[in-house]
Amino acid sequence: MSAARTPIGRAVVLLSGGLDSTTAAYLARAEGYELYALSFDYGQRHRRELESAATVARAVGAVEHRVVTIDLAQWGGSSLTGAGPIPTEPTTGIPSTWVPARNLIFLAVASAYAEVIGASAIFIGVSQVDYSGYPDCRGEFLEAYQRAADLASKQFVEEGKRILVLAPFLYLPKAGIVRLGLALGVDYSLTWSCYQGGDRPCGACDSCRLRARAFAEAGVPDPLLSSARP
Repeated sequence: MSAARTPIGRAVVLLSGGLDSTTAAYLARAEGYELYALSFDYGQRHRRELESAATVARAVGAVEHRVVTIDLAQWGGSSLTGAGPIPTEPTTGIPSTWVPARNLIFLAVASAYAEVIGASAIFIGVSQVDYSGYPDCRGEFLEAYQRAADLASKQFVEEGKRILVLAPFLYLPKAGIVRLGLALGVDYSLTWSCYQGGDRPCGACDSCRLRARAFAEAGVPDPLLSSARP
């Protein structure tokens, strides 16, 4: 029997329970990291994605899974937190489902968590190829955030040790993410993407449309559609 591989280090994985973040968690594990999953209860319309995040964290063997509560709904600004209906048709510009500063806030918490536990990396599953146009899913934002995180880090200032912010799917189409995830053994029936919550995906929101196109372009069925709760 071969010896277990020694982890190359610890990684914080921002885990929403969706397709991209789940694939990022499996990729981090495949690369040899010890996983620390981090999810947020931020006032989103439903808890289904948090249920999926917990299930995925167990499936991928995370050392721990923390859920941080930050009430981003208290000032509104997004249909995901109840400020208006979820759009079911394509829109121009940045859609109402954008949550102001969400990834900035999530990454800041992830940086604090990573520094305390001695993690060397933070994984975030954003892509700017097939996405809703959110400004905090772009390479320009992540480059700027990395610099800010370095300047705010005790270990970077004292030791020059950077906590890398890794977005491995930034330039990868969502169909490519699906193909990679299947090669890594991801069970996509455990994930949840729909903005509406509920027992079955609505099939009409932007996230559902992007997910459906990804599986269609990857040439495989979405197992969530056949395994959704009755």
